[in-house]
Amino acid sequence: MDLKIKDVAELLNVSESTIRRWLSEGKIPAYRMNQHYYFSRTEIESWVISHKMDKSGGISPFIRHKEAESLAISTTSTPKNSRGSKQFSLFRAIHKGDVLHHVKGNSKEEIIRSTMQKVAKQLHVDADVMTDLLLDREHLMSTALSDGIAVPHTRDSLLPGHHDAVVVVFLENPLEYGALDGQPVNTLFFLFACEDKRHLHLLAKIAHLSSQSQIREFLKAHPSKEKLLIFIKDWESKIPGLGG
Repeated sequence: MDLKIKDVAELLNVSESTIRRWLSEGKIPAYRMNQHYYFSRTEIESWVISHKMDKSGGISPFIRHKEAESLAISTTSTPKNSRGSKQFSLFRAIHKGDVLHHVKGNSKEEIIRSTMQKVAKQLHVDADVMTDLLLDREHLMSTALSDGIAVPHTRDSLLPGHHDAVVVVFLENPLEYGALDGQPVNTLFFLFACEDKRHLHLLAKIAHLSSQSQIREFLKAHPSKEKLLIFIKDWESKIPGLGG
Protein backbone atom coordinates (compact mmCIF):
# COMPACT_ATOMS: atom_id res chain seq x y z
CA MET A 1 0.00 0.00 0.00
CA ASP A 2 1.46 3.36 -1.04
CA LEU A 3 0.75 6.43 1.08
CA LYS A 4 0.88 10.12 0.19
CA ILE A 5 2.17 12.95 2.36
CA LYS A 6 -1.32 13.80 3.61
CA ASP A 7 -1.90 10.14 4.57
CA VAL A 8 1.28 9.90 6.63
CA ALA A 9 0.62 13.27 8.27
CA GLU A 10 -2.84 12.11 9.28
CA LEU A 11 -1.65 8.73 10.56
CA LEU A 12 1.16 10.22 12.65
CA ASN A 13 -0.91 13.24 13.83
CA VAL A 14 1.50 15.85 12.52
CA SER A 15 1.20 18.56 9.89
CA GLU A 16 2.04 18.01 6.24
CA SER A 17 4.75 20.68 6.59
CA THR A 18 6.39 18.52 9.29
CA ILE A 19 6.43 15.54 6.93
CA ARG A 20 7.96 17.71 4.19
CA ARG A 21 10.61 18.92 6.63
CA TRP A 22 11.47 15.35 7.61
CA LEU A 23 11.73 14.48 3.91
CA SER A 24 14.14 17.35 3.28
CA GLU A 25 16.20 16.27 6.29
CA GLY A 26 16.17 12.60 5.23
CA LYS A 27 14.47 11.52 8.46
CA ILE A 28 11.63 9.49 6.96
CA PRO A 29 11.74 6.80 4.21
CA ALA A 30 9.99 7.65 0.94
CA TYR A 31 10.37 7.43 -2.82
CA ARG A 32 9.66 10.00 -5.50
CA MET A 33 7.68 9.53 -8.69
CA ASN A 34 6.50 12.23 -11.13
CA GLN A 35 7.52 14.98 -8.70
CA HIS A 36 5.44 13.48 -5.88
CA TYR A 37 6.53 11.65 -2.72
CA TYR A 38 5.09 8.25 -1.81
CA PHE A 39 5.60 6.07 1.24
CA SER A 40 5.61 2.30 1.64
CA ARG A 41 3.31 1.12 4.41
CA THR A 42 5.80 -1.51 5.54
CA GLU A 43 8.68 0.98 5.59
CA ILE A 44 6.69 3.50 7.62
CA GLU A 45 5.68 0.75 10.05
CA SER A 46 9.33 -0.25 10.55
CA TRP A 47 10.31 3.41 10.87
CA VAL A 48 7.77 4.01 13.64
CA ILE A 49 9.13 1.05 15.61
CA SER A 50 12.87 1.49 15.02
CA HIS A 51 12.85 5.28 15.48
CA LYS A 52 10.80 5.39 18.65
CA MET A 53 14.20 5.90 20.29
CA ASP A 54 17.16 7.24 18.33
CA LYS A 55 20.84 6.31 18.75
CA SER A 56 21.53 9.16 21.16
CA GLY A 57 18.89 7.82 23.53
CA GLY A 58 16.42 10.60 22.81
CA ILE A 59 12.95 10.21 21.48
CA SER A 60 12.71 9.86 17.72
CA PRO A 61 11.93 12.77 15.37
CA PHE A 62 8.23 12.05 15.05
CA ILE A 63 7.75 12.10 18.82
CA ARG A 64 10.49 14.51 19.80
CA HIS A 65 9.58 17.61 17.81
CA LYS A 66 7.84 20.39 19.71
CA GLU A 67 4.39 19.68 18.28
CA ALA A 68 4.28 16.49 20.37
CA GLU A 69 6.05 17.51 23.56
CA SER A 70 2.77 17.92 25.43
CA LEU A 71 0.68 15.94 22.96
CA ALA A 72 -0.34 19.21 21.31
CA ILE A 73 -0.07 17.42 18.00
CA SER A 74 -0.97 19.42 14.90
CA THR A 75 -4.01 18.26 12.97
CA THR A 76 -4.27 21.16 10.56
CA SER A 77 -3.98 18.77 7.62
CA THR A 78 -6.50 16.29 8.97
CA PRO A 79 -9.99 16.61 7.47
CA LYS A 80 -12.70 16.91 10.11
CA ASN A 81 -14.61 13.97 8.72
CA SER A 82 -11.60 11.70 9.25
CA ARG A 83 -11.09 12.68 12.89
CA GLY A 84 -14.17 10.82 14.06
CA SER A 85 -12.70 7.44 13.15
CA LYS A 86 -9.61 8.24 15.24
CA GLN A 87 -11.38 9.75 18.22
CA PHE A 88 -10.60 7.47 21.16
CA SER A 89 -9.38 4.82 18.69
CA LEU A 90 -7.02 3.20 21.20
CA PHE A 91 -9.71 3.24 23.91
CA ARG A 92 -12.14 1.50 21.56
CA ALA A 93 -9.54 -1.04 20.44
CA ILE A 94 -8.62 -2.02 24.02
CA HIS A 95 -12.31 -2.17 24.93
CA LYS A 96 -12.84 -4.54 21.99
CA GLY A 97 -9.75 -6.52 22.97
CA ASP A 98 -8.70 -7.41 26.50
CA VAL A 99 -6.24 -6.84 29.33
CA LEU A 100 -4.41 -9.93 30.61
CA HIS A 101 -2.42 -10.06 33.84
CA HIS A 102 0.38 -12.27 35.15
CA VAL A 103 1.03 -13.91 31.79
CA LYS A 104 3.89 -16.36 32.11
CA GLY A 105 6.50 -17.38 29.55
CA ASN A 106 10.23 -17.69 29.08
CA SER A 107 10.32 -16.74 25.39
CA LYS A 108 8.50 -14.67 22.79
CA GLU A 109 6.95 -17.82 21.38
CA GLU A 110 5.56 -18.92 24.75
CA ILE A 111 4.07 -15.48 25.46
CA ILE A 112 2.58 -15.06 21.99
CA ARG A 113 1.18 -18.59 21.84
CA SER A 114 -0.29 -18.34 25.34
CA THR A 115 -1.90 -14.98 24.58
CA MET A 116 -3.43 -16.15 21.31
CA GLN A 117 -4.88 -19.24 22.97
CA LYS A 118 -6.66 -16.91 25.38
CA VAL A 119 -8.05 -14.35 22.92
CA ALA A 120 -8.36 -16.07 19.51
CA LYS A 121 -12.01 -17.03 19.95
CA GLN A 122 -12.90 -13.53 21.09
CA LEU A 123 -11.15 -12.03 18.03
CA HIS A 124 -12.55 -14.65 15.63
CA VAL A 125 -9.11 -15.78 14.45
CA ASP A 126 -7.28 -19.10 14.40
CA ALA A 127 -4.88 -19.19 17.38
CA ASP A 128 -2.19 -21.30 15.69
CA VAL A 129 -2.25 -19.39 12.40
CA MET A 130 -2.11 -16.02 14.16
CA THR A 131 0.71 -17.23 16.41
CA ASP A 132 2.75 -18.21 13.36
CA LEU A 133 2.09 -14.84 11.70
CA LEU A 134 3.07 -12.91 14.82
CA LEU A 135 6.27 -14.93 15.20
CA ASP A 136 7.12 -14.42 11.52
CA ARG A 137 6.85 -10.67 12.12
CA GLU A 138 9.14 -10.90 15.14
CA HIS A 139 11.71 -12.77 13.06
CA LEU A 140 11.82 -9.86 10.60
CA MET A 141 12.36 -7.27 13.33
CA SER A 142 11.57 -7.08 17.01
CA THR A 143 8.38 -5.17 17.75
CA ALA A 144 9.78 -3.83 21.04
CA LEU A 145 9.51 -0.03 21.20
CA SER A 146 11.95 0.37 24.15
CA ASP A 147 11.26 1.33 27.77
CA GLY A 148 9.76 -2.10 28.49
CA ILE A 149 6.96 -1.97 25.91
CA ALA A 150 6.40 -4.04 22.76
CA VAL A 151 3.65 -4.07 20.12
CA PRO A 152 3.34 -7.59 18.64
CA HIS A 153 1.45 -7.44 15.35
CA THR A 154 1.41 -8.93 11.89
CA ARG A 155 1.50 -7.33 8.47
CA ASP A 156 -0.22 -10.25 6.83
CA SER A 157 -3.58 -10.50 8.54
CA LEU A 158 -6.40 -8.04 9.17
CA LEU A 159 -9.32 -8.64 11.51
CA PRO A 160 -12.66 -9.49 9.94
CA GLY A 161 -15.35 -6.84 10.35
CA HIS A 162 -14.97 -3.15 11.11
CA HIS A 163 -13.43 -3.09 14.56
CA ASP A 164 -9.80 -2.92 15.65
CA ALA A 165 -8.62 -4.71 18.78
CA VAL A 166 -5.69 -4.26 21.14
CA VAL A 167 -4.90 -6.86 23.78
CA VAL A 168 -2.71 -5.50 26.58
CA VAL A 169 -0.58 -8.15 28.27
CA PHE A 170 1.20 -7.61 31.58
CA LEU A 171 3.93 -10.20 32.04
CA GLU A 172 4.55 -12.09 35.27
CA ASN A 173 8.29 -11.51 34.72
CA PRO A 174 10.15 -9.14 32.35
CA LEU A 175 11.25 -10.84 29.12
CA GLU A 176 14.23 -10.24 26.84
CA TYR A 177 12.64 -9.07 23.58
CA GLY A 178 15.43 -7.70 21.42
CA ALA A 179 14.59 -4.07 22.18
CA LEU A 180 16.81 -1.31 20.76
CA ASP A 181 17.54 0.00 24.25
CA GLY A 182 18.44 -3.48 25.51
CA GLN A 183 15.77 -3.40 28.21
CA PRO A 184 13.47 -6.38 28.85
CA VAL A 185 9.77 -6.04 28.05
CA ASN A 186 7.08 -6.11 30.73
CA THR A 187 4.02 -4.80 28.83
CA LEU A 188 2.83 -5.87 25.38
CA PHE A 189 0.16 -4.24 23.22
CA PHE A 190 -0.99 -6.94 20.79
CA LEU A 191 -2.33 -4.96 17.83
CA PHE A 192 -5.01 -6.30 15.47
CA ALA A 193 -6.54 -3.89 12.97
CA CYS A 194 -9.17 -4.25 10.27
CA GLU A 195 -7.52 -1.79 7.84
CA ASP A 196 -3.92 -0.95 6.91
CA LYS A 197 -4.27 2.75 7.71
CA ARG A 198 -5.92 2.09 11.05
CA HIS A 199 -3.11 -0.34 11.84
CA LEU A 200 -0.49 2.36 11.26
CA HIS A 201 -2.47 4.97 13.15
CA LEU A 202 -2.79 2.75 16.23
CA LEU A 203 0.86 1.74 16.03
CA ALA A 204 1.91 5.39 16.00
CA LYS A 205 -0.50 6.23 18.83
CA ILE A 206 0.89 3.44 21.03
CA ALA A 207 4.41 4.71 20.29
CA HIS A 208 3.33 8.20 21.43
CA LEU A 209 1.76 6.70 24.54
CA SER A 210 4.85 4.72 25.46
CA SER A 211 7.15 7.73 25.07
CA GLN A 212 5.87 9.34 28.29
CA SER A 213 7.40 8.39 31.60
CA GLN A 214 4.25 8.96 33.67
CA ILE A 215 2.32 6.56 31.47
CA ARG A 216 5.04 3.93 31.67
CA GLU A 217 4.93 4.20 35.45
CA PHE A 218 1.16 3.75 35.39
CA LEU A 219 1.54 0.62 33.27
CA LYS A 220 4.06 -0.85 35.72
CA ALA A 221 1.24 -1.03 38.27
CA HIS A 222 -0.58 -3.50 35.96
CA PRO A 223 -3.95 -1.71 36.12
CA SER A 224 -7.24 -3.51 35.58
CA LYS A 225 -8.98 -3.21 32.23
CA GLU A 226 -11.45 -0.74 33.73
CA LYS A 227 -8.72 1.51 35.15
CA LEU A 228 -6.64 1.29 31.98
CA LEU A 229 -9.62 2.25 29.80
CA ILE A 230 -10.35 5.28 31.99
CA PHE A 231 -6.71 6.32 31.80
CA ILE A 232 -6.45 5.85 28.03
CA LYS A 233 -9.70 7.71 27.37
CA ASP A 234 -8.47 10.66 29.43
CA TRP A 235 -5.11 10.63 27.62
CA GLU A 236 -6.73 10.53 24.18
CA SER A 237 -9.14 13.33 25.13
CA LYS A 238 -6.14 15.66 25.49
CA ILE A 239 -4.94 15.16 21.93
CA PRO A 240 -6.26 18.24 20.09
CA GLY A 241 -8.53 17.44 17.17
CA LEU A 242 -8.59 13.71 17.89
CA GLY A 243 -9.56 13.08 21.48
CA GLY A 244 -12.23 15.63 22.21
